[in-house]
Amino acid sequence: MVKNVQLKIILIFTIITIILLTGVSLYFLHNVQNINTQIALLENKIELANQTKNLIEQGTLLTICSIAIFCFIVILIAFITAKVTTPMNKLISSAKRIAENEEGEISRQKNQIETILLHMTDGIIAFNMEGKIILVNPAATRLLRIMPEDDTFEKIFEKLDVEINMEKIIYLDNWTSSEERVTLGDKHINLFFAPLKEEDERPAGVMVVIQDITEHVKLDNMRKEFVADVSHELKTPITSIMGYADTLLEGEYDKQTQDKFLNVIAAEARRMAKLVTDLLALSRFDNNQVKQQKEEFDLGELVKKCQEKVQPQINQKKHQVECFVTANVPPVYADKDGIERVVLNILTNSIKYTKESGHIKIYVGFVYNDAYIKVIDNGIGIPEADLSRIFERFYRVDKARTREMGGTGLGLSIAKEILDRNNGSIDIKSEYGKGTEVVIRIPTVQDKNRI
Repeated sequence: MVKNVQLKIILIFTIITIILLTGVSLYFLHNVQNINTQIALLENKIELANQTKNLIEQGTLLTICSIAIFCFIVILIAFITAKVTTPMNKLISSAKRIAENEEGEISRQKNQIETILLHMTDGIIAFNMEGKIILVNPAATRLLRIMPEDDTFEKIFEKLDVEINMEKIIYLDNWTSSEERVTLGDKHINLFFAPLKEEDERPAGVMVVIQDITEHVKLDNMRKEFVADVSHELKTPITSIMGYADTLLEGEYDKQTQDKFLNVIAAEARRMAKLVTDLLALSRFDNNQVKQQKEEFDLGELVKKCQEKVQPQINQKKHQVECFVTANVPPVYADKDGIERVVLNILTNSIKYTKESGHIKIYVGFVYNDAYIKVIDNGIGIPEADLSRIFERFYRVDKARTREMGGTGLGLSIAKEILDRNNGSIDIKSEYGKGTEVVIRIPTVQDKNRI
């Protein structure tokens, strides 16, 4: 634009100069014609010839001066125009570069925002003042099961049976609830509503953040169940101890009755002590307060040692127990005391839940880089529906029988925690009424780098 102005100015001055030169030339020609006429009339007059010569010299000088003035004016105008337009050209170039950079930055920020929204696990929906969707990410579409026809605020939340008013969110957000919870199938969804505002604080619409809180709800329910189970498990032995103790204090009983009551009190106290010990163990695992001392040891020898410890229980139920240790099983590298506790728990469970004169087989072997312990019994087994929950805290397949046998419902939870911390694993297969197979895997020394 500035360049066009400069050309126009130069063009105007050029036209003016041409007009001036034309006028001078016409004036000169007019005088020459007059002189020619006079020469024709007065050829003999020498003065007229001198005048002609003077006029020609004056016309030539005038023409040269006009051309010089024209060149000077053109150069001056060009210089002044350059002085004025150069900063303007620089300013325009800078403005263009700034505009291009801002456009590129805006485009880059837009791409970043779109990428973030695309990969967010939380859903985002934005509505304009008319309640129409102006932005929605895939997570929101998936969590709320939004269909193509669900394109307005009312359609989406009426389908979810959520009673919430868009105008109240926009104009009364400080006085109305901005959070709702809904259940869709097996999922629990939290909805958070917030007004959208422009730079001048004028309302522009509503934004909704959708969160899948299913796991949080499950964990909260498990926590509540855990507290209830702990309370129940502690209340039962305490009530029993108090009842028998009060009975003994109320009157005199023979030696046999006293011994019977005292045995019940002692058994309930031991049960309560075991429960507290298991709870403390789980608490230490949860808070990473368990100090493990990993070492190399022979897994076959450890299993035989554990079998000797539970031998009195085996004899009491008249079980037939066989232990097979494969030759050349490499030493394992793990927390020996923790693994011993796991093995004792598995063996004790097999003994408890196998009827008298049952069969229990123990195998110790090696596969790939893991040593394994396999315990197979022909006990009462576990229903298929319960297999997925047997590692949950306080979960029991048969609560009455487990409590009767002195179980706390925490043994398998603790066993899994110990094996997880030693890079091991535990797998249980069972068929109700036919028996159970438990397989424990522990890394060997040659696979120490994995630990």
